[in-house]
Amino acid sequence: MAKEARSYVLMLIGTFILGISFNAFLLPAKLAAGGVVGISTILYELYQWNPTIVQLSINIPLFFVGYALLGKNFSVKTLVGTVMLPLFIAATAHIPFKVHDPMLASIYGGILTGVGLGLVFRGNGSTGGTTIIGQLLKKYFHFSSGFAQLLIDAAVVIAAMFVFNLELALYAMIAIFITSKVIDLVQLRTSSSKLVLIITDQEEEVRRLIHQEINRGFTKIWSEGGYSKQQKALLFSVVEQSEAVYLKELLQTQGTDSFVIFLNASDIMGRGFSLPKDYMRGE
Repeated sequence: MAKEARSYVLMLIGTFILGISFNAFLLPAKLAAGGVVGISTILYELYQWNPTIVQLSINIPLFFVGYALLGKNFSVKTLVGTVMLPLFIAATAHIPFKVHDPMLASIYGGILTGVGLGLVFRGNGSTGGTTIIGQLLKKYFHFSSGFAQLLIDAAVVIAAMFVFNLELALYAMIAIFITSKVIDLVQLRTSSSKLVLIITDQEEEVRRLIHQEINRGFTKIWSEGGYSKQQKALLFSVVEQSEAVYLKELLQTQGTDSFVIFLNASDIMGRGFSLPKDYMRGE
């Protein structure tokens, strides 16, 4: 119970920080740094539409679309994050300090956004929005999570280039880059790709989680306990940052009695990273 309460506290703090970041830095400096928040920035510039109304109007339908198509990946926490972010943006709309310089806004807005999202992810939550579109692209077009989100953010930044100007679009890209790095530090405090080592005697259940839920492959070897002398499967796989957090949550909630280690991974070559995940398509 305490652990669940902690998750919601992290989500509330994270979405509150995101609200401050949006109203203090991103919106005043006209930085459409990807996602639904970026879309609301563009629409505010064009039509003076209230960002809270715009975000709720996009996020809520996207949540139900995602629930219908990806039901098991969605939960009460996703709905909470989807609703709380626009509400905190409304609550902090009249914050007394605003930064209009795009360079300062891209740096500090990017840092605050990364901290906010990192805390939300640490609470095993989500702010919904375009991350739902990213998961749909991942499921139906076999894109990686990172590449799918990159495509969406790129589309928002390109739109911002025409609405604002090229210079502000480039500053928005700086904010997105900083945000991604800060998320890594807050969420797992390491690099964006993870080597996962799992020692388990529930091989079939863990196999299902990795294959069906995370959409990754793995390698298995047999290991022997140094004290117990018992034989257990040692599974290791390389996953992306967001997949690592989701796998961690699944292993905890599914009740698997596994010993799990997350390590940094870099310069990865092979299926699912530098090459397409053909093994997941049955080819």
